[in-house]
Amino acid sequence: MYKTRATTTFVLPGILLSVTLLLGACAATQTEEGAATAEDTEATQTARSEDTSRETARAAETPEPEPEIRESAPERYVVREGDTLWDIAAMFLRDPWYWPEIWLVNPEIENPHLIYPGDILSIYYVDGEPRITVDGGPRVRPTKRLSPEIRVVDRDEDATPISTLQSFMFRPQVLDDETLENAPYILASQDERVIFGPGDRVYVRNAEDTQQYDLYHIVRRDGELVDPDTGENLGIATLPIGEAEIVEPGNVARANIRKGEREAIRGDRLVPYADEQDMLFEIGRPPEDTEGTIISLFDAISQIGQLQAAIINRGERDGIENGQVMTAYTAGRQVRDPVSDRPNEVVTLPEESVGTVMVFQTFEKVSYILVTESERTLREGDKVRHPSR
Repeated sequence: MYKTRATTTFVLPGILLSVTLLLGACAATQTEEGAATAEDTEATQTARSEDTSRETARAAETPEPEPEIRESAPERYVVREGDTLWDIAAMFLRDPWYWPEIWLVNPEIENPHLIYPGDILSIYYVDGEPRITVDGGPRVRPTKRLSPEIRVVDRDEDATPISTLQSFMFRPQVLDDETLENAPYILASQDERVIFGPGDRVYVRNAEDTQQYDLYHIVRRDGELVDPDTGENLGIATLPIGEAEIVEPGNVARANIRKGEREAIRGDRLVPYADEQDMLFEIGRPPEDTEGTIISLFDAISQIGQLQAAIINRGERDGIENGQVMTAYTAGRQVRDPVSDRPNEVVTLPEESVGTVMVFQTFEKVSYILVTESERTLREGDKVRHPSR
């Protein structure tokens, strides 16, 4: 609530030669050479085995990073309406993505992974390791007497669980070209207007398979997504426009626009309605060797900042999941060295960390990320990696 490309080496077998040994001396010489070769091979394998053992020992000596509690972290915190899991994790931890490692669920609670307004979060230490648990609140009887300055806020029965992304969350769609081209599309409205919004009746063509009261997402083609490393076509990114309900099916169907995030226009496509996305995923980290590239900015021209979204060229097939956190890097710019002996020598500066991003929607080949923290703006071509790298 955040690859290196493999290269395959092909080894061609040597040509098998068949010869007739005419002299015993030649045979003896070949036997000696074969024995020497075998000895060399055995020595080489032994050296490689020793190198592997040393590397394994060095890896074992490297300690795994551990979650670190902030000095300013409260011993107890009452969750308030509007808090996000990321905010809460950042309040307690220097590195918020360690939250799953210190979160201690309460077995007596029906769904202990959810956090509600009014819950009291407390820090405990078990064998010297920090743990945070729900100690009191609307769902738990306090195990300790509360100090007078702590005020527990009653939770309304219809209160929504705290989500990771809240108001800046949106529902993206990445489609293949064929699906998008064959989808129903807005043909016109009842009058001559060229833009439409909630409450408007529109005519939809190519809608023979629709049924009355079917709901659809209205989307607009945004751009083709291409992997900058391999040239692979990763899909078509779309802009969310709104929602439409079919009133009367047919080749030219009638539909009402129910919701609108932006104005709909002629040619916008209707794609099947998807269930609401579960926003209660846990914060975590991607696979250790994860490295991706920002290939598209959502609803932006050249750069984005905090609480804005982008698309990276890594998805479910690469082990990316909702809630995984990564660090973003920008490539160092090129500058001319004014002191170098070589005239007009250009030097590339080191890359710089520019912020933290979190995955909030994954597809097979790509994922949408949200900038949770930023020191500078992010652009297409910037890299995202495992946060410990």
